[in-house]
Amino acid sequence: MKVAYISTYLPRECGIATFNQNVVRAIALNLARQGQTGPESGFGVAMNDSDDEDEYAYPPDVQVVIRQDDQKDYIQAATYLNTSDADVCLLEHEFGIFGGESGIYLLPLLHRLEKPLVTVLHTILREPSHNQKIIIQEIARRSARLVVMSRRGIDFLTDIYDIAPEKIQLIEHGVPDLEAPTVNPLLAQFPFRHRRVLFSFGLLSRNKGLETVIRALPAIVAQHPDVVYVVLGNTHPGVVRRSGEEYREQLKRLAIELHVDKHLVFINKFVEEVELMNYLTAAAIYITPYTNEAQITSGTLSYAVGAGAAVVSTPYWHAQELLAEGRGQLFPFKDAEALAESVNELLTHPDKLAALQRTAYQYGLHLRWPKIGAEFLDVLAAACARPETGAAPAPRPLVDPEIIPEFSLAHVCRLTDDTGIVQHAKYGIPNLKEGYCLDDNSRALIMTLMAYQQHNSPEALKLLPIYLSYLHYLQRDDGNFRNFLSFRREYLDEIGSEDSFGRTVWALGYLIHRAPNNSYREFAGELLARSVPHFRELHHLRGIANTMIGVAYYLKSHPDDEALVEELTRLTARLLSAYATHRTTGWHWFEEKLTYDNAILPLALLHAHEITGHAPAREVALEALAFLDELSFRNGFLNPVGNQGWYHQDGPQDSTMPLFDQQAIETMAMVLVYLQAYRITHEPNFIRRMFASYQWFLGENLLRVPLYDQETKGCCDGLQETGLNRNQGAESTLAYLISHLTVLKALELEHEYDQSERAAVPEKVAAAG
Repeated sequence: MKVAYISTYLPRECGIATFNQNVVRAIALNLARQGQTGPESGFGVAMNDSDDEDEYAYPPDVQVVIRQDDQKDYIQAATYLNTSDADVCLLEHEFGIFGGESGIYLLPLLHRLEKPLVTVLHTILREPSHNQKIIIQEIARRSARLVVMSRRGIDFLTDIYDIAPEKIQLIEHGVPDLEAPTVNPLLAQFPFRHRRVLFSFGLLSRNKGLETVIRALPAIVAQHPDVVYVVLGNTHPGVVRRSGEEYREQLKRLAIELHVDKHLVFINKFVEEVELMNYLTAAAIYITPYTNEAQITSGTLSYAVGAGAAVVSTPYWHAQELLAEGRGQLFPFKDAEALAESVNELLTHPDKLAALQRTAYQYGLHLRWPKIGAEFLDVLAAACARPETGAAPAPRPLVDPEIIPEFSLAHVCRLTDDTGIVQHAKYGIPNLKEGYCLDDNSRALIMTLMAYQQHNSPEALKLLPIYLSYLHYLQRDDGNFRNFLSFRREYLDEIGSEDSFGRTVWALGYLIHRAPNNSYREFAGELLARSVPHFRELHHLRGIANTMIGVAYYLKSHPDDEALVEELTRLTARLLSAYATHRTTGWHWFEEKLTYDNAILPLALLHAHEITGHAPAREVALEALAFLDELSFRNGFLNPVGNQGWYHQDGPQDSTMPLFDQQAIETMAMVLVYLQAYRITHEPNFIRRMFASYQWFLGENLLRVPLYDQETKGCCDGLQETGLNRNQGAESTLAYLISHLTVLKALELEHEYDQSERAAVPEKVAAAG
């Protein structure tokens, strides 16, 4: 078996790097016992915390280096792993060692990984952020097994992260396979010579709680003046970058204030395990005074128990578990008095101290790395084993209804008051300061109509007149529309954008075609009729396209309205003219760049063709859609043009395609255009593309994270370079819900078409005969 290890690597000073090194050695030792030795047993993929790949002198087995904040490196690493001869990958996961918000850059690598994967979770949070939770859930989906090092970790994963228990494997933190030296050289050296040592080690940071020990020292020294507190370890590199040695210096000042500075020694270095064993066995008591319970795994605590040290600790999660049954003593968080009492009792009663040491040593025997390595090897072997069913996989449906979340208007109702739908939110809470806009209320009107038609939703029917009333309130006396309204219902502009005008015409046309009663239909008809004179003032293509879609829906109910047929024909010609002007051999588009809401342009032509039968509109729409499809699905999932700049005709394609900020309205337009293309052509591939586009909301995207929030029932505002825009405004939420309802409608259409095709088979056979 050959294992690819994805982790930080020594000489980077990092606890996970040390852990990984021990896992590598322990697995190699067990493979050697099976007769497998040498470089064929594995290689490393090292996580770098800087842009300099050569910053660390990595060992020869490191074959790939990923710069933490360089997204391309993750993709290249996935390619390397897939083409390597590795049988399985072992990932050491800690949020902080991967790039992006909460290490989100890891997910694209895992999604592309074709090798079996086992993941070791070093941190499992009881109260994860939204991103942290979905990252762990996505890692779980991609992993054959999740390894945790405490039983509480299993409980968290099942209860908080909804991960199946059978996917979780408990393997405790390993410890060095070393015995105490017969003659410990440290006992003859300062500060151990003729002193009893209280000891802590590890990377220094404020959450280590070392000040609690220093505050306990006066009471300890008063009874045991030979005591010295030794702190071994460098300050955490991240802390050094932010604030230098401020914490260490603060601890020194505290010791001076308490007159125990002669009893405090800092040893500022990183030591190898043999030397660490000398420190642990030379110390009288090992102390971990962490400041809160949220520590699911502590490698330093495991090492102390493995060395047979007498441990006194605060009751953080791992300590509660590992020090149970007499393997150590606990004292309350930040309670220097209780710590002093515990230490003084042990130092006064050597028999109790020795009992703690014996109990810890006996438990530590089963934590030694060779035994832990054997457990890891068993898990990796199970991950590699793939059962052979012998049966061909069932064909995948064009749309899989099982992965579609339950439809909910909860967040829309949260954003809506008696004026309309508020345009922005902070996370899932309405941001009233930003007021309302016409675009969102028009989208909301369309969405509620769809919801009422497909779900017979009384909730949607109740919302509908609110949005229609907003459209009416924003229409000017001349028939044009304003856009923005403050929360105090004050107009904030005189004339809205052409985009908002077109979206409103779309909503009114859709309402006229789909109205639940004549009252709504007639009201919408009045508003639309008053807006028609402004059609000829439109110059921007998206305003034109949105207006065309609204007119097309209107003409479905009023096909004999020659005036609006003429308007639709004229607007179609405007769009076709723009296409003819900008189209070249390698550029099949309406403008010199791709910007936002791009799929609306071919969508409008497909709607126009449906009404007028104009063949050029169909041909141009499908050609432009093919061009957009090729750009947007290069990686097998929807990756639309981002809003961090645009995609220009005259630039190199790969270098100028902006990846972020990806917007929900872009995805909604893709969902809508693919369904309309299917209506026109009955080509099943358009349904596949429609569903793939919809899955962008559910996590089939560049960062592999869902934008739809199952808790709030809202949709995040965008896919940014470092993660999600967690605000859940009206635009993104409505874009998701319209896409959701469109996919459900496609399921109906697909079924109807299949039924009609089956019914037509006898006639086709007869005709052929």
